[in-house]
Amino acid sequence: MHELTITRSMLALVLAEAEKVNANKVGRINLVIGELSGFVDFCVQAYFDTMSKGTIAEQAELCFKKVPTTGRCRDCGKTFELKELNWTCPYCQRNNIQLVGGNELFVESIEVD
Repeated sequence: MHELTITRSMLALVLAEAEKVNANKVGRINLVIGELSGFVDFCVQAYFDTMSKGTIAEQAELCFKKVPTTGRCRDCGKTFELKELNWTCPYCQRNNIQLVGGNELFVESIEVD
């Protein structure tokens, strides 16, 4: 259900930004969603389709850019994609990993007419 709250906030942000530029229609919304954010794109889409009815964002295309979970080894400095629960550096075999990607959740851009 957290998709409902996030989608509501996202739609409010999009409509506010579109209003600032006197847009007549929102054509596309580009979202960045990290693998660890826990958000399911088809749920966001379903809520958006319902909540955007009667607004200038109705029928806007939602585009989802998925960001993989990535980490940086604090020992050797290499950055790599983390697979499942294996948080071992593939370069030096140490487990001193800092999470650097995968928690993202934001509106990257909005295309309006």
